Amino acid sequence: MTTQQIAVAGSSGRMGRALIEAIAQSTDFRLKAALELPGNPYLGKDAGELVGAPCGVRISADLESSLAGCDVLVDFTRPEGTLTHLRLCSARGIRMVIGTTGFQPVQKALIVEAAKKISIVMAPNMSVGVNLTFKLAELAAKVLSEGYDIEIIEAHHRHKVDAPSGTALRMGEVIAAALGRDLARDAVYGREGVTGERKPSTIGFATVRGGDIVGDHTALFAGTGERVEITHKASSRATFALGALRAARYLAGKKSGLYDMQEVLGLK
Repeated sequence: MTTQQIAVAGSSGRMGRALIEAIAQSTDFRLKAALELPGNPYLGKDAGELVGAPCGVRISADLESSLAGCDVLVDFTRPEGTLTHLRLCSARGIRMVIGTTGFQPVQKALIVEAAKKISIVMAPNMSVGVNLTFKLAELAAKVLSEGYDIEIIEAHHRHKVDAPSGTALRMGEVIAAALGRDLARDAVYGREGVTGERKPSTIGFATVRGGDIVGDHTALFAGTGERVEITHKASSRATFALGALRAARYLAGKKSGLYDMQEVLGLK
C-alpha cells in the first residue's frame, strides 16, 4: 500500500486536530505538513502534540516550503485561505480535499477552473452519514413532492461564523433539484413579524447557534396528519476527518477533476 504524504491546513483548529489524530491512526497517510496563519501561537510546535501523538512535523506558516513533497492537502479553513492554498496546489500538482464552506459564486468558479489541472474533492460535509442523509432527503423529496412543506433545521456551536451551514444549504440544493425547483428563488432564510401564509414552494431554513454543538441537520417534510423527519447528528469531528481521508484516498491516481462526497461514496 502506497503511503500518501498529506498536508493539513488550519492544523491547530478543531477540525485540524481531528484530522491530525485520524492521520496518526491511519496506515496509508503520513503527515507531511501542518499549516497555520502567521502569528498563530502554535507555530513551531510539534503538530502531533496537539492530539497527544508527537510526530516530528512542526506547525508552519511557510506554505511554499511546507507543501514541497506533499501529495494532497486537506483544507477546512476560510474561503480566502483556501483560495491561497488552491493557487499553490494548482501550480504544484497537489491534490486537494476542500471542506471549507461559505464560498461566493466567483470563488467557486476559481475552484472549478483549478480542477482542470488538479483533482479536487469539495463538499460542505465530509461525513459518510451526512452524505447518506442527502441521498435519503433526495428520495423523500421525490416521494413527498405534493402536499408536504419542507423545512431545514440546523444547529452548530457558538463559534461558527456562517449561516445557514454549508451542509444545510447543500441539503436544500439536493431537495430543490429533486423537485425541479430553484433554491435561490424558493429559499426563505428567516421569518419575523406578520409573514402571511406559507407558500407551498418555499424551502425554509432555521438556524441555531450555541454551546459546543458539533452539527445537527434535519430535513422536515410536514404534511397533513404526519411529518417525516430525516436527521443527522454529529457528536464528534472524527466523522468529518475520517470522511476527508476517504476522499483523499479516492483522489489517488486522479490527475484532474472536481468531485463530491456522493461520488466518493458511490452514491451517484
